[in-house]
Amino acid sequence: MTLHLAVALDGAGWHPAAWRAEGVRPDRLFTAGYWAELVLEAESGLLDWVTFEDSLALQSSRFDGQDERLDQVRGRLDAVLLASSLAPLTSRIGLVPTTSTTHTEPFHVAIGIASLDHVSRGRAGWRPRVSARPDEAAHFGRRVFPPLDLADPAVTAHVGRLLEEASDAVEVVRRLWDSWEDGAEIRDVPTGRFIDRDRLHYIDFQGEWFSVRGPSITPRSPQGQPLVTVLAHDTLPYEFAARGADVVYVTPRDREDAEAVVGRVRAAEAAVGRTGPALRVLADIVVFLEGPGAGPGRKERLDDLDGAELESDAFVFSGTPEALADLLLAWREAGLDGYRLRPGVLPHDLTAITRGLVPELRARGAFRGAYETADLRGRLGLTRPAGRYERAS
Repeated sequence: MTLHLAVALDGAGWHPAAWRAEGVRPDRLFTAGYWAELVLEAESGLLDWVTFEDSLALQSSRFDGQDERLDQVRGRLDAVLLASSLAPLTSRIGLVPTTSTTHTEPFHVAIGIASLDHVSRGRAGWRPRVSARPDEAAHFGRRVFPPLDLADPAVTAHVGRLLEEASDAVEVVRRLWDSWEDGAEIRDVPTGRFIDRDRLHYIDFQGEWFSVRGPSITPRSPQGQPLVTVLAHDTLPYEFAARGADVVYVTPRDREDAEAVVGRVRAAEAAVGRTGPALRVLADIVVFLEGPGAGPGRKERLDDLDGAELESDAFVFSGTPEALADLLLAWREAGLDGYRLRPGVLPHDLTAITRGLVPELRARGAFRGAYETADLRGRLGLTRPAGRYERAS
């Protein structure tokens, strides 16, 4: 079985001091050319997809709010707009932007991701995430959130409620994606009928957080249902993924932990009564790869620049592409379907993945030699689903 490999793109890389590393051009971080070069490099390595980070607040070294640091990258381009601008430049790689489910209307998300799927001809995905911080809520003025004190049981309940809201948001988005049947656009010039109104459906969603009638304004896209991916670290997020996602990113620390995490994901699927294909489980790993002109100690030098050792929710790997291939193949035995790699420094570690790690995995029979499907769902062995309203009509 070949591995699935995705790459998470964020700023100058996942190390806070990456923008200060040799060979990095921080003046290009907010240019289209910078992102185009990264995504085209990922496509040249035949990677499954790239994800684009996004949030409703500036980056911070604190999990619970803004910091005062001026020596780290702050600011991002909108992930959905960025992915859409890159779609015409690429032909095979999947494009998966992140959006918040907490303060963003699901109708807007649905048409944005469906539009991306049209523009990319079936290569769109989506990573929904919650926004639990009070400073994010303050941008909108509709709700007041408590400080994120993880020792406070009320905060756990708060995050749980946001995940329930997120589950409803994903359900609304999925229903809107189905609200146009395949073939609803007639485009019959002689009769003057552009659409068949009987093939557009009200979704009539009524829930605690959303009341959405539909239909969407965007016709059903090439994949029918673009790929939904979720980052999860514990039981409640695993259950959120099991309710509405196709892929879950997890953060094990070693092979044994990976086996335990996969078991918890499968337990979450059973707990929510998931039907249909099992979640594809990909492990997140932050990578610093040694290669030509970059000997050992790169991460440590970046730590010195930043004034602290890198802390991450994911396992941090530093070494050669060959050693990373050993690790990926060993962890795969725990039941993982693949990995989402987070390059420590861009473009260096992305290039080391595509030109070092990928050939090594291919030589071991663990990675593809060519793209076999044009659409992103097909790459994961997921069929194009029939629209739910079409089945009911």
